[in-house]
Amino acid sequence: MSEIIAQRQFSPMYIWLDIAFLIFLAILLIRQKKYATLGVGIVAGILYMLVDYGLFHLVFHSRSICEGYSLFWVLLWMSMSYGFTNFVWIWLWISKDKNLKEWSLLILLWWFCCPLLAKTFGGTTELITIQRTTGAYHGYMAVILFVGYLGVILWNMQHQKKEQKIPLGWILAIGILVQFGWECALLLGGIRSATILSWGDKILTMVINSLLETNLGMPYVFALYLWYCSHFTEQGKKREKKISWIEALEENNKRKYN
Repeated sequence: MSEIIAQRQFSPMYIWLDIAFLIFLAILLIRQKKYATLGVGIVAGILYMLVDYGLFHLVFHSRSICEGYSLFWVLLWMSMSYGFTNFVWIWLWISKDKNLKEWSLLILLWWFCCPLLAKTFGGTTELITIQRTTGAYHGYMAVILFVGYLGVILWNMQHQKKEQKIPLGWILAIGILVQFGWECALLLGGIRSATILSWGDKILTMVINSLLETNLGMPYVFALYLWYCSHFTEQGKKREKKISWIEALEENNKRKYN
């Protein structure tokens, strides 16, 4: 391959099943009073749409879809789906939610099961094939990735106290594994790179996307999380006593994963 091609092929049933899950996940977050997490997921979905349709399609002309389907509406669903679930999961992971294992299993289980359900119950409807080339913008994404992690590296070099260091290993793990989780599920479900015959090309797409695409935003998301926590609670209320960004970092570092 001359460049990485991110391609998906799925039935319309896959979209409707996933929309039902997104509604269920949003209701569950509300019931658990995870209002900030819900808000971050919605904002991330909108941001994904602005990037995917606004930049990838309108600016770089890298998006294409098979005849008979609307690129706008399919991208809107895709952006809200993975933008929402990715950043809900990231926020829960960064905040070290007490039910992180349960949330993680729920999301991963759905990503794995949804393609299988759609294949079984999707009927004989013509499949939707959508893809994007990446050569026009992966360099820009690499700049964002490098600058973000360079900032984390320099911060940690200047702060010797353990509680004031940004957990670089955890940020990398979250950024890589969240993307890898759904890339792997899409590949196993026959959705990712369905018409690409070479397994080497399929694996290359999964690996590059996992290292780059969600991971590039992790240093900035972590900084945003600390800023939010220094001012507000998970329920969206102002903290009784505002704390500094570095105090929020120390507070987060002291919190343990269950």
